[in-house]
Amino acid sequence: MTVEVGKKAPEFELKANNGETVKLSDYQGKNVVLYFYPKDMTPGCTTEACDFRDHHESFEDLDAVILGVSPDPVESHEKFINKHDLPFLLLADEDHKVAEEYDVWKLKKNFGKEYYGIERSTFIIDKNGNLAEDYRKVKVDGHVESALEYIRENLS
Repeated sequence: MTVEVGKKAPEFELKANNGETVKLSDYQGKNVVLYFYPKDMTPGCTTEACDFRDHHESFEDLDAVILGVSPDPVESHEKFINKHDLPFLLLADEDHKVAEEYDVWKLKKNFGKEYYGIERSTFIIDKNGNLAEDYRKVKVDGHVESALEYIRENLS
């Protein structure tokens, strides 16, 4: 499946760190910031999560919900949330099916080694469930502010 700006965002159902099962359609009527990240507790992912944490109230003011997704299990997400006081849900995509649907499960290379993993990406989904904007190959620095600004200018 291809994900295309202006089209319906792919529905999903994943376990959240709070033990509940979360579906995209649960957030109909709200803007959703769906961000995919490679791994809990790693430097770049921690910086990104803490940036979202630090701007959480600003997103809430714009009627936007933040959802983080990685292949880590729920238990890892819970530790990550507790350690960094994250005020939003993290979703466990252990079989990476949702990452594949959103086309962020990619062949990566690191120190000459090839492996599959998450390509850091963010999808902004509007109140009707349509993909409003996508950010691929995200660089952490300044990204959260860009996403917030997009929502402020286009979806509020």
